Amino acid sequence: MKESHIPFNWPYMTGKELYYIAEAHFGGRLAGDGPFTKRCHGWLEERTGSTKALLTHSCTAALEMAALLLDIQPGDEVIMPSYTFVSTANAFVLRGGVPVFVDVREDTLNLDERLIEAAITPRTRAIVPVHYAGVACEMDTIMTIARHYRLKVVEDAAQGVMSSYKGRALGGIGDLGAFSFHETKNVISGEGGALLVNDPELALRAEIIREKGTDRSRFFRGEVDKYTWQEVGSSFLPGELIAAFLWAQLEEADRITQSRLASWRHYHEILEPLEDAGVLRRHIVPVDCQHNAHMYYVLLAPQINRQKVLDELRRNDIGSVFHYVPLHSSPAGQRHGRVHGSLEVTNRQSEQLIRLPLWMGLTEAHQQRVLSVLTSAIKLAG
Repeated sequence: MKESHIPFNWPYMTGKELYYIAEAHFGGRLAGDGPFTKRCHGWLEERTGSTKALLTHSCTAALEMAALLLDIQPGDEVIMPSYTFVSTANAFVLRGGVPVFVDVREDTLNLDERLIEAAITPRTRAIVPVHYAGVACEMDTIMTIARHYRLKVVEDAAQGVMSSYKGRALGGIGDLGAFSFHETKNVISGEGGALLVNDPELALRAEIIREKGTDRSRFFRGEVDKYTWQEVGSSFLPGELIAAFLWAQLEEADRITQSRLASWRHYHEILEPLEDAGVLRRHIVPVDCQHNAHMYYVLLAPQINRQKVLDELRRNDIGSVFHYVPLHSSPAGQRHGRVHGSLEVTNRQSEQLIRLPLWMGLTEAHQQRVLSVLTSAIKLAG
């Protein structure tokens, strides 16, 4: 990496990844569900309080498992934000489900819990809150609505590892939760994810679906004398080398989080004058949400040309990007989903948001340079 270059993301290595990969290699266990996978499962269950944690090869796979577990059928409706990654919707569309896109909150860009109830129909099966930027949705309200209408809640906590809501770990509050360990996340394994099963009644079926629809896990525990095909499933396991890499990261998860939070707080401090000048709005975190500093974003004022700001940052060798194109405006979103109500906040905020570089090892000097170039860029783009 050139000294002058500040990338948007830089994967962090703890130093133990290759050691643990070698340990798995010499131990002769390379397929899924070996010793490192079990360590990761134990850590996740302890830290989230989930009944069962299951590593998957991606967060997408975890969400697809959730759709299978909930037995989503053609025409079943699933309420979710439009401002999210495609996997949130795709997992349910693969089963014939219909994403119902609801607007997001002005402050957090999370699913607006006040709009959910009006979007419920006799076909609604589940609510999928997405914890954007690792900041929790208003889960108490969402869970109350879900229980009243007998709906399931699947937390898309792809960005939420080490975040919590009123002291409860994200991913461990709904019936099911999904984590991502993609290299752009805080805790990584290159590619990877996990399904958190919080409803005990779903735990055994989750194992079966993950193991190609067989009860292989029960066989290895000595609970059955042979394993057979039980129901529809697929191969959702990551290999043991991925789990070994992830274990090195999970061991350092607290330190990683604290380091990122320090960078997040520094951004928040140095960007305050720009907010006071009315040219941007800083990241907002409600008091009940303990976030993990997954990202730092700002919302540019309407008169600022976002593309010009991004171009100027790029010209100065600083990696800064916008985020999702709202799913309701995409060709597949229009084909497979439907919109409930106005998505005015989603449409407006998605056009104004930019994400700043944030990774382990980012220095205050890096951040001061980002601030300097951003300030100049905003003046040029105003």
